[in-house]
Amino acid sequence: MKSTLFKSQRIGVLVDVQNLYYSARSLYHRKVNFENILKDAVGNRTPIRAIAYVVKTEEFKEKTFFEALERIGYEIKAKDLQIFYGGNKKADWDVGLAMDAIELAAKLDVIVIVSGDGDYIPLVQHLKRAFGCKVEGMAFGKTTSSKLREEVDGFIDLDESSSRYLRKSIPFNENGKKFDRKKVDKKIISAKPKVDQKPQPLPKINKSVKKVEPKGKITVKPKK
Repeated sequence: MKSTLFKSQRIGVLVDVQNLYYSARSLYHRKVNFENILKDAVGNRTPIRAIAYVVKTEEFKEKTFFEALERIGYEIKAKDLQIFYGGNKKADWDVGLAMDAIELAAKLDVIVIVSGDGDYIPLVQHLKRAFGCKVEGMAFGKTTSSKLREEVDGFIDLDESSSRYLRKSIPFNENGKKFDRKKVDKKIISAKPKVDQKPQPLPKINKSVKKVEPKGKITVKPKK
């Protein structure tokens, strides 16, 4: 489902990084191409704000990741992972993203929520009802709430063009870690069967040698 795009539309793009990251890892064992996501979310419209919401977990502690998002054009909002007594963890930006969307709504014509989380359904309903904003969704369809898809005015299913929205990098293994290509190559080499030497060719038969037939009968005299 796609909505009508106009150049004069002021657009804000709000990206739930964790939601996309874990969806891509679960479905394709790859990382997300956030640059193409921003390009296709905006289209030919006028971008006002593009915000990426990140929780600082083990996967998102690299400085290069944040620098890459900034180069693409995102404003980054990051917070630390909360660990409570007993080991319980809290890692989401639901409330923060919702607050920003409500504050920005008066200055925007379209808000794109890049997430498949069904918790955003009340936010979508409020933005449409209270501010008259168009609200679009963008996420991997296989992990997106069906009710969220029904509520938004337009939805881009990243699964339909997954190669465009996934990075061409070393994939993850089943534990979520990158493959070590050197180790993989060593395993491939060691797994190759040893090539045996080529068998020696059989000696050629000399066809010019004629078969000698014995002449007459051969008698053997017994010993005395």
